Amino acid sequence: MNDRAPAPGGLALVQALLNTLDLESGADALDTAEGREPFGLAAGAQTESARELRESLRVACLAHAGHGPHASVPPLSQLLAEAPLLVTVSGEDGSASLTPAEPSTLASRVAAAIAEAVAAGTWGRLKACEAADCHWAYYDRSPAGRSRWCDMGVCGARAKMRAYRARKGTPPG
Repeated sequence: MNDRAPAPGGLALVQALLNTLDLESGADALDTAEGREPFGLAAGAQTESARELRESLRVACLAHAGHGPHASVPPLSQLLAEAPLLVTVSGEDGSASLTPAEPSTLASRVAAAIAEAVAAGTWGRLKACEAADCHWAYYDRSPAGRSRWCDMGVCGARAKMRAYRARKGTPPG
């Protein structure tokens, strides 16, 4: 949808999962084996769980951008409660990190990515576009961290044009 650089670190996985659904066209990459492959998903229950996780993540990313949820979904914390993380401490330098207890599950990998992003202070910068027909995930690299759209040239321009027409009383065309 946009030309922004992918999110850093493990957030790239979360962003990629979020962007498997194109709301405008309705195309869902999780419907195909090729679309499920990057996430290690099989068809069936795994895919349905991934869709549920995706939409709960979308609600969190909409909240990061200051928007309300677009759908009623299970709380993200509930979905990630079944994705335990382990503290791994390096013997060489004593550094610690959180790693998935079950690295083969998507929820565990997402939980580890979120934990890494929280520690780095970047979790709140993964956002969902304000446009109701988009909600594309993007990483906000703006200095103030206040961007609202995935692409200012498309979604932002449409929103500004709608606002302009509403102020001027011009019917949408």
